Amino acid sequence: MSKKLRTLSGKNIVGFLQKQGFEIEYGKGSHCKLVRLFKREKQAIVVSLHKELARGTIKAIFNQASRFVSQDELKKYFYSD
Repeated sequence: MSKKLRTLSGKNIVGFLQKQGFEIEYGKGSHCKLVRLFKREKQAIVVSLHKELARGTIKAIFNQASRFVSQDELKKYFYSD
């Protein structure tokens, strides 16, 4: 059985990324930017703060985050069985 993309809110994703070591750098309007320093590299992810994000938006955030967080960790959170 293939895994299904979960329905997530921006707030849910921000909480997950904060557990991965990211901090909110700024939030303006309906978006916020999360950053972390890792091996002298500034890693940044922009997240939309809507209550329910569109599937394409969730996939885009997943792709952004996969540059910095292991895909195994991301799949556990972003996909359900």
